[in-house]
Amino acid sequence: MSTDPIVQSPLDSDQEPAPRHGRPSLRHASLVFAGGTIGAGARAGVTLWTPEAAALTTVVAINVAGAFALGVLLERLSMRGPDVGRPRDVRMLLGTGVLGGFTTYSAIAVDAAQLAAVGPLSLILFALGQTVLGVAAAWLGIRLAGRRAA
Repeated sequence: MSTDPIVQSPLDSDQEPAPRHGRPSLRHASLVFAGGTIGAGARAGVTLWTPEAAALTTVVAINVAGAFALGVLLERLSMRGPDVGRPRDVRMLLGTGVLGGFTTYSAIAVDAAQLAAVGPLSLILFALGQTVLGVAAAWLGIRLAGRRAA
């Protein structure tokens, strides 16, 4: 029987244990923390580099770029097989960590709240636009990663 916490022990010992996703380990949490530090630092660098008048556009661009990159990353990782071992480490570091830190949901929420004061149409257009652009970017990333591998 395996002592690996990610593997569920079978009731019948002549059967192979079925892999399952366990809770992230301290190592995975450390990878996410390190990646998040890099991603948040990169986002801060981009926002400091751009003029304040373009803050809303910058947040949208950061989130769209992050959605595209996440689509590419996850598609490439899915082609390599199960989300265990090194692929899971890469996903935790780059996907959850770097890209999670780089993109920002909280800035979208603040921008949306500020746009609500302008009027409901501004809020709706911003929220729909951000969502559609993000989904389209992720889809494009997935498609391009799939083509390059074929």
